[in-house]
Amino acid sequence: MPARDSSNGPPKVDFSFELSPIPPNPLGEGKCIRTAAALIIGDEILNGKTLEANSHFFAKYCFEHGIELKRIEVISDDENEIIEASRRMVQNYDFVVTSGGIGPTHDDITYASLAKAFGQSLAHHTETLRRLDEMNKHRPWILSQTTSQREATKRMALFPERAEVIFVGRDIWVPVVRLEGKLCIFPGIPKLFQIMLTQLTPFLPLPPPSERPLRIQIFTDRPESMIAPYLTALQARLKSHGIRVGSYPVLGTGVFVSLIGRPVFNSPECITKVVKEVEREIGGKIYNESEVAEKKRQASIAPLMGSRAVTTSNFTCTTTDLIKAKF
Repeated sequence: MPARDSSNGPPKVDFSFELSPIPPNPLGEGKCIRTAAALIIGDEILNGKTLEANSHFFAKYCFEHGIELKRIEVISDDENEIIEASRRMVQNYDFVVTSGGIGPTHDDITYASLAKAFGQSLAHHTETLRRLDEMNKHRPWILSQTTSQREATKRMALFPERAEVIFVGRDIWVPVVRLEGKLCIFPGIPKLFQIMLTQLTPFLPLPPPSERPLRIQIFTDRPESMIAPYLTALQARLKSHGIRVGSYPVLGTGVFVSLIGRPVFNSPECITKVVKEVEREIGGKIYNESEVAEKKRQASIAPLMGSRAVTTSNFTCTTTDLIKAKF
């Protein structure tokens, strides 16, 4: 039985649902996810009512696990658009996530649209209904639901009949539903999306840790136009090594130059040599992730303070530190 606490208000219930077993690799033995795409579904995103956060979290997730996120699309709650986009993404990418449209209301059409996209009928999933019922036992307002309201609730367990149903959390009744071995269906609520994507990790054929990319960011207070010719030549020189060079201005402050590469293809000595060269050529210093965030935060509030000047911190971060921290 779930445990209840003695705090005031509705009782807090701790659930301990069973997790799904790890399934066989849906991409085939020895294969792993290389590319990904995100399909964000919801009129509320397109009309500005809701600030979309899930694609940003997914982008960070992909980067941290060595997956190349190739595409993000935001579409309306429209059956034809969902069908077209989902088919195209499954055809082109190894890992596709959808976000939104799986609730109990009339505009929650993601499950039905995806069933149609891949030639399946809809069917209530017995174990999901059981978990939903178990959760609802401890919600007093459920007892007063009408028949039509209960049927609406059950829509959240109405899945494409041949889909994989993966229970990833012990305290979450809703599963990740996977189609075609590639497309994973998630709720649109950011907190749930983030928790469930993280909990899905053991169920995914991810690239080996040695293939995860390393991002080094170097800040300079020089104008972007001054360093542009050098960066253009640098990218041409590093392209064959699989290193990407990026340039990202911080308004009124300077420029972050990013170097992204996979250490599996470049030795630490090679990476260190490139970084030292960039520091020298652009008059810059390495920033770690927390320093990058602080620099951007300071730059965002500088106009409010009536000054364009932003205080810089002391730098102790080195290329070796970043490589050790990552691997």
